[in-house]
Amino acid sequence: MKKKARVAGALFLVSTVAYLIGSGMMDSILHRTDLLASMYPDRTNVFAGLFLELINAIAVVGIAMLLYPILKKQNEAFALGYFGSRIMESALLIISLIGPLVLIALSKTSISTGTSGDSYLQTIGNLVVEAHFMLFKMAMIVLSVGSLLFCYILYRSRWVPRLLSVIGFIGYTGLLASSCLSIAGLDLGTVFYIPGAIFEIVLPVWLIVKGFNLRTEET
Repeated sequence: MKKKARVAGALFLVSTVAYLIGSGMMDSILHRTDLLASMYPDRTNVFAGLFLELINAIAVVGIAMLLYPILKKQNEAFALGYFGSRIMESALLIISLIGPLVLIALSKTSISTGTSGDSYLQTIGNLVVEAHFMLFKMAMIVLSVGSLLFCYILYRSRWVPRLLSVIGFIGYTGLLASSCLSIAGLDLGTVFYIPGAIFEIVLPVWLIVKGFNLRTEET
């Protein structure tokens, strides 16, 4: 069990690093005003960003598969909920990657025909970008709900320090609120992501170094 926990911790770090770098690359490209004119020429960076985001989505599935057998010993229903949420998150993230691929094809066509400034194509491009980010926000909502179940299991079991579980509760509650409000058109900034980011860095380090302390399990 400790070996699985350590591998899961490593995957948490892989997921976090791949997401931060990949999404950073993609966001800088997708927020350009000359999107259709620059997307195809900058396709190498787009493919690199998409690859990193795909690694994140795959790592998420690995985390779910490794942790489920452990978590179900404490609460099978919540463990299944966490497992399902990570699978749904991964699926939404993978689907969201289709958008940038469509934009590359659209950009290539618009450049070759000299219509990159056409308002119709710009509208289509904007809709594709909005769909990409909407899928991401939905993935964050699913992640938040499932991770709250995960943090509850950690808190009840004392497999990790309870303070860390509390930070996770705060972080994922903030992420859930921020994602829901963002879909409603209210952007609260990145401050709500900080506790969750701390949790997703400290927890995997703890798991790699110590694993879960299953001897403290509460019944």
